[in-house]
This record gives sequence, structure tokens and C-alpha cells, in this order.
Amino acid sequence: MDRKLDPSRDDLPLMANTSHILVKHYALDLEVDFESQVMEGTIVLFFAPDDPENRFRKKDSSTEETCQSESSEACTARMPEPCHVPGTSTRTFSSKTGYNDFAMCGKGEKDTSGKDGNHDNWEQASGISSSKYCCDTGNHGSEDFVLVLDCCDLSVLKVEEVDVAAVPGIEKFTRSPKLTVVSELRNQIVHELVTLPADRWREQLDYFACCSQAPGCGELLFDTDTWSLQIRKRGAQTATDFPHAVRIWYRTKPQGRSVTWTSDQSGRPCVYTMGSPINNRALFPCQEPPVAMSTWQATVRAAASFVVLMSGENSAKPTQLQEGCSSWHYYVTMPMPASTFTIAVGSWTEVKAETCSSNDLAAERRGFSPSDADFGCVGVCCHMEYPCRFQNASATTQEIIPHRVFAPVCLQGACQGTLLPLVPPCLSAAYSVLRTHPFSRLDVLVVPANFPSLGMASPHIIFLSQSMLTGRSHLCGTRLCHEIAHAWFGLAIGARDWTEEWLSEGFATHLEDVFWAKAQQLAPHEAREQQELRACLRWRRLQDEVRSSPEEMQVLRPNKEKTGCVSDSGSSVIKHGLNPEKVFMQVHYLKGYFLLRFLARRLGDDTYLSFLRKFVLTFHGQLILSQDFLQMLLENIPEEKRLELSVESIFRDWLESSGIPQQLYWHENVWKGGQSQYIIIGD
Repeated sequence: MDRKLDPSRDDLPLMANTSHILVKHYALDLEVDFESQVMEGTIVLFFAPDDPENRFRKKDSSTEETCQSESSEACTARMPEPCHVPGTSTRTFSSKTGYNDFAMCGKGEKDTSGKDGNHDNWEQASGISSSKYCCDTGNHGSEDFVLVLDCCDLSVLKVEEVDVAAVPGIEKFTRSPKLTVVSELRNQIVHELVTLPADRWREQLDYFACCSQAPGCGELLFDTDTWSLQIRKRGAQTATDFPHAVRIWYRTKPQGRSVTWTSDQSGRPCVYTMGSPINNRALFPCQEPPVAMSTWQATVRAAASFVVLMSGENSAKPTQLQEGCSSWHYYVTMPMPASTFTIAVGSWTEVKAETCSSNDLAAERRGFSPSDADFGCVGVCCHMEYPCRFQNASATTQEIIPHRVFAPVCLQGACQGTLLPLVPPCLSAAYSVLRTHPFSRLDVLVVPANFPSLGMASPHIIFLSQSMLTGRSHLCGTRLCHEIAHAWFGLAIGARDWTEEWLSEGFATHLEDVFWAKAQQLAPHEAREQQELRACLRWRRLQDEVRSSPEEMQVLRPNKEKTGCVSDSGSSVIKHGLNPEKVFMQVHYLKGYFLLRFLARRLGDDTYLSFLRKFVLTFHGQLILSQDFLQMLLENIPEEKRLELSVESIFRDWLESSGIPQQLYWHENVWKGGQSQYIIIGD
């Protein structure tokens, strides 16, 4: 793909060469500075050369072998202690001591970087212009291999290879102790570490933490452009030869588009990821394409008055460092796209009920971390190996997962009265429909007033707009149900091609009605009346949307037969990904909703929901395209109800056409006169 993209176009480039090498784990170590409105520190990326044949399926190891513990070490999930590595350079970064003598261009220092803020060393080190230097971004040819990461609005200061072989005890990961080439030994260690079985996840996290603090063993050449960071090592001609552990020293920029620096409703400073169209590439260099599914751990330091919330399986508690400074550590063991990483730092107050009910206490007692799980007891999953809740007997019966609610102090009362009481019944309703919660816990944060949406779901955390707290519980409850639904559709099951947003938003919109009716404990006829009324309102919104939006942006599968296709390197373009109008459009929500409602009526609502549970069991932890869902669904529709339905006809009528599908127009007269009844072909 041509890197010199036309800036006047509204497509979003995904530059990472994921067809050649994949990030398996990120280890972030950052400090939040509200005075300068930057985050600065390091990120260590652990790589493995990509194997396209195994990208979307589980590794060839039996469940029984996976369940057998290969380590008797008593590991504990914790904020990583500094690893004492013999011969470690004083530049080594410690999660407790912070920066040592590595000079960061920052407070009071003169910034000697270029106009883009990057200290790139490509041209200086190579002696020739980086624009003229021909590097091979693949795994063939005679030139150096180039790692391409998605990156913008960042000041990259230094890139170096990490000497993972210097970590004490790491020799257990060397299968061939006779290796004489040190770089091959380091890469072998990383390979063994990233492929540890799921039941050794604690040991794996601890070694990732220690390796992330190991000394550097040589600077790497790097260069940047508008959308990417390119890194190479002299003499490394293939992805296999390229260092498998790389540390990047960098700083965000105040104007960076991945995070928003603002004040909360109480006037206190805060920063959070607000669901930017460019995702997280202005927060840390990463591989943005969804196929680059990885785990992560992050240590974040901030003034002691701030609370750090993040996508993480653990409910982190602050560790006091020097006076007035605290450190927070989170981790994720389920591989997820880097775009799902979320952080919010502010003076948040945890909202607690005035009295704690016996049901709440029981729910908390039922909470557990992956360490308590007897993985592999229930079924066999099809995803890559990780500590999966669907394989744990206790998790599959956990109706309400542990949860917390946070908000600015001035909204604490409103949250106590409106939001907090809704979380347990909404979680319980979701479980009653789809069963096992994909994530072990949930934080809900009421974000600042400049949040550009009603809500946003990320692993283990939901952002809600303050507007959801006004009025009765209906508005807050339906939005909460929508975001909870994303745990299954959007997160546990993601779209392989981001242009197919309906696979996330259409499902969440359809399921929010189902969840909310159950959370209210409505009788069947009451639930149907409520859902018919909401269908009528959505029909009118869809009509307005179609009249006022460009036709090319009304298509749910704009890439058609090329959906899911990427270039040889793995790079691609998200059509209309940067179009400012797209943020406010509802087409993929509404058309996706009506398609699913149409299919549910054809199959029968109860049968359809039963199918959804089967679909979740089959595809959780994986990326899908529209045909994956449609093919499995049609196989479950009896022949007499299928009629003329096919994947091709649904593509033609619903997903690859602009405007409103003909099936909805056939009964348009039902909505005339403001009737709340809703009839659609297939009823």
C-alpha cells in the first residue's frame, strides 16, 4: 500500500505489516503529567513471526495437555517488582523507581527533536536519506526487514533491542542451550515465553514484566511518517531474524488524537481515551489491524490524588511510591486488538450503595480471578490459547460479575440513585440470554461532559455519558444494556474487517432491547409492546438518516467481495474511517438491528436466542466476517422457513446496498399514523 496517502481523503490507513510479524504482548510503563498534558515512558513489544495458517485457529494441543500445570511455582498476580539483572545498565527502567539517567526531553529541557517531535536516527545512522533507502518490509529480498507500526502524534525518542537473556531464571526457556548466536537465543526465549500454555499465565506475566525491565543491547534504526513508525536492525533481513523484544522510549503530545485532556464535571483535570477514529496509535506505537490480537500489562504512575482505571482483569489498587505519587498496574490475558485498550486517569470517586444487600455480597463472593479457574473443564474452544472463562465451570455459572461504578464527585449522588442499582439486574439479564460473561469484572465510569458519545465499551470497563443520568432509569438502563452486550459482540467476538461495524453495533442495538426487558422483569406481552415501540422509533430515525447522509456511507459492507482482504504486508485502508460525519451516523446500528430482527422473526425469537448462545460458544475469542455469522445462522433455519434466504441475497439486499432494504418497505404502512405495532416480512 502506498504510504503517501492523499490527506484530502477520509480513509484511515492501517500501516502495520502484520502479515510478516505480530505483536503478542505489550508492556507499557508510563507516567502521567497533567501540567504538560503528556504521558511519557516506554513500551516493550514482544513479537512472533506471523503464521497465517494458524492465525484464526487454536494451536494444535489437546485440552488435556493444556490443563496440566507445567510449573509448580507459586506465582502471584502483582505489580511487577524491579528485576535485579546482573550487569543491568543504569538506563534500565524500573516500574517503582521511574526514570533513572535516561534524558527525556521534557520539563525544563530543550527539545532537540525534529519538527514532528521524533528523534529518528535512520538517516543519521545509515548516512543516506531515509526516503531513498530501500528496505524490505516483508520477509524476502536482500535488504533489511522493516517493522512497521501504526503511530501518529507521538514523539519517539529511542528504540532498542531488549536483552531478555539477562533476566535471572530465563534459561528455562532455552530449548537449545548450544546456540552460539546471541540474537537467536534471545528470539528463542521470547518465542517460548509467548507460547506458554494458558495455565501458566501468571508465570508468563511475571517474566514479561521482568523482560520489559531488562537492559537494552543495541539501538535500532527508526524513522517516522504521518501514520507509522518504521524500525530496522542492520543485517536482520527477515522477520525471523528481527529482534523479538523491542523497547520504544516515547512521549505523547498534548494534541494527540487518541486521548483527551480535559476537566471533569467537578473542575478537576483528567485524561481518557474517548474512542478516537485513529484508535490508540497516538497513545502508544502498536499494530492496529484487528488480526494483531495481543495481551498487555501496563504500569501507570500519577499524582496520588488521581485514580487510574484501565482495561484490565484485576481491580488494581495504588502502590505508594515517592511522596505524592502512586503507581497502578493492570493486565489482560485474553488476546485482544490494540484498539480495545482503554485508560482513564482522574479524580474519580467510587460510588457505593448506602447499604449493601445480601445479593450484592453474594455476587462479590462469587467473583474470582483466572488463578481460581479450573480451565479446560467445559468444552473445547476454537480460539488461540488463553485462560478462557468459557472453559471454566465456575465462570459459566457466574450470573453477576464483580463490578464498580466511578464518577466525578459531584455526580456521586446521581449515580447512587440511577446507575448503581441498574448494574446487577442488567448483568443478570445479559447472562440469562447469552450465558457466560466473557470478562471477569466490570468498571463503569461516568466520563466528562465532552465525551462525544452516549457510551463506549472496552474490556472490563464501560464509559457512560453523564446525560444517561437524567430522567428515569429507562435511558440509563437501555444504554447500559447496549454497552454490556458489546462484551460478547464487539469484544469477545470482533469484526475482522472494521468496515463491518454492524457486527458490533447492530447486535448490541438488537440485544439491548432483549436485555432491558429481562432486567425490568417484564411479562412477555409487555416486553413485546416495548420492543415494538422502540422498533417504530428506530424506523423513523433510519428514514431520517437515509435522507440526510451520503449513499456510499449507508452501505454496511462497503468492500463487498474484498472484505477482509489486506495487502501482501498486511496493511489496509478503512473506508471512510476518518470522515467526521461518520461519528454521528447511526446507519450501521439501525440497519444492522433491523436485519437481526428480521432474521430473529424468521427463525423465531426463542430459537434465535438459542442460536446466538451456540454462536458465542463457537466464535468467542475470534474475529469474524459477516458470512461467518450468516452461514451458521442459515444452517439453523429449517428449510420451510428459509424460503429465498441465502448469504448472497442478504449481502445484496441488506449489506451491500444503500438506502432501506425492500423488506422493510413492504409493510411501511404499519408505521403510518404513529402506530407502535411492527410487522416485517417473516412474521
